[in-house]
Amino acid sequence: MTYDATGRLLLTPVDKEGPERARRLLRLDLGRRPEAAFDLFADRLAEVTGAPCAMVNFIDEKRQFFAGLHTPDGGRDGVGPSAARRSEARDHGYCPHVVARRRALVLDDVRDYPRFAANRVVDEVGIRSYLGAPLLDDRTGLALGTVCVVDTEPRLWGRSGLATIKEMAGELMDIVRGRVDPAA
Repeated sequence: MTYDATGRLLLTPVDKEGPERARRLLRLDLGRRPEAAFDLFADRLAEVTGAPCAMVNFIDEKRQFFAGLHTPDGGRDGVGPSAARRSEARDHGYCPHVVARRRALVLDDVRDYPRFAANRVVDEVGIRSYLGAPLLDDRTGLALGTVCVVDTEPRLWGRSGLATIKEMAGELMDIVRGRVDPAA
């Protein structure tokens, strides 16, 4: 867990489902390597939202893995995580909050929210706005990860942005459901 400088504001949410989620991701063979289908999905997500960076992110107990990634230069590099850094600690960014809350998160300007403004992606990566939705596994009830978009400028995502990110999360879960699940 990560706290702010005063030690009062919990910046990384407690994740009681982490071990169970890690086992489920392992069974589904998700979150271990980049996947072309997820990269293409991230490309489409960026196009639909107009965001420079989009991710398909699976989160286990200790880290988050960007199995799908779109960045401004198209080379899977640049703003946000780079191709060489598809993995980040759980306290990096906003997706762990989405997973813990099991609800979409809209941050038009992350600096407007003390809990989120203190996250190191603001200074280290330049993230100013975030829009993400959980990937809910209807078989187990777990939030496996997120689909999200970020921008280096504040953005008014609005209701349409929220509806879009939720719809895209549902589409991605249709792809995940199509995977062979040995526990099924």
